[in-house]
Amino acid sequence: MDKIAIVILNWNGQHFLERFLPSVLSHSQEATVYVADNGSTDNSIDFIKGKYPQVKIIELPENNGFCQGYNKALLQVQAEYYVILNSDIEVSANWLSAPITLLDNDINIAACQPKIKSYNNKELFEHAGAAGGFIDFLGFPFCRGRIFLDVEKDHTQYDDNIDIFWATGAALIIRAQAFKSAGGFDPDFFAHMEEIDLCWRLKNQGYRIAYCGKSEVYHVGGGTLPPSNPKKTFLNFRNGLALLLKNLPLRLLFPLIFIRMLLDAAAALQFLLKGFPKDAFAIFLAHMSFYRYSLTWYRRRNIIPKALPSQMIKQSIVWRYFVLKQKTFDEVTEKKRNSNL
Repeated sequence: MDKIAIVILNWNGQHFLERFLPSVLSHSQEATVYVADNGSTDNSIDFIKGKYPQVKIIELPENNGFCQGYNKALLQVQAEYYVILNSDIEVSANWLSAPITLLDNDINIAACQPKIKSYNNKELFEHAGAAGGFIDFLGFPFCRGRIFLDVEKDHTQYDDNIDIFWATGAALIIRAQAFKSAGGFDPDFFAHMEEIDLCWRLKNQGYRIAYCGKSEVYHVGGGTLPPSNPKKTFLNFRNGLALLLKNLPLRLLFPLIFIRMLLDAAAALQFLLKGFPKDAFAIFLAHMSFYRYSLTWYRRRNIIPKALPSQMIKQSIVWRYFVLKQKTFDEVTEKKRNSNL
């Protein structure tokens, strides 16, 4: 059994593999590298076999999406730690040593993430993860270094190690046993917010999630996506409601979901006013899908504490960001940074 298995999920991403696989192999010699191919129709598999025979290939016959693609692939990997790594990430020297040491030294930490910065502008944090994920009491996720669409420059302000609410799925280092005990990713999420759901379930089991500021990677990510992306809008709004339904304490479940639905309606109105009717309709479809599968998701509630996790922010970041115009983590949380690992 490997100690560390890096697993890169690929779907028609030969161009990313050509660009970023060399850095992973060069800077991850303590790990075994896998590419899990999600039914690609390009030349990805032949490219890996021809140029990087040391990379192990897991061939999945069809595109299962992010969640089920990883669930199926990781069943075929025997390791102490899984490193779930996006194909569009450039890693840096020694990027694995600090997170693995953190996990080795504390069995209560189930998962952690490195610092995620923009590949295209390496002064900036990247949208998907930045310096560790948090969430407000209404289920809106944000990061140190990124609030909604605003990202901060890296001035070494987040070079610490701290407990966080969720670690990004773009570069997630997780104990294999914890991943399995939590049931892996929820396949019905397909993609988007699946790592938040997984981390919340782990926290409900008593685990901690950590950020390791001594490790740094660079992510191409979706920062250049067009302002209208109805498919992403659908998944984010649908999965955001499912996230609450699956993980909130029962006494808070219905009032908070009701408030969240009102805010979703306001978001749909904003999309209409800004000339994006397809995104507004995507929110409607997201709610219809949530209603359709709500009983299924409700049945997946298992270990739910009576109280909210300590890393859940009690303020509304929607109010603070859009009304009070607060754009940084310290502003929206009214907290000073506190290194606690």
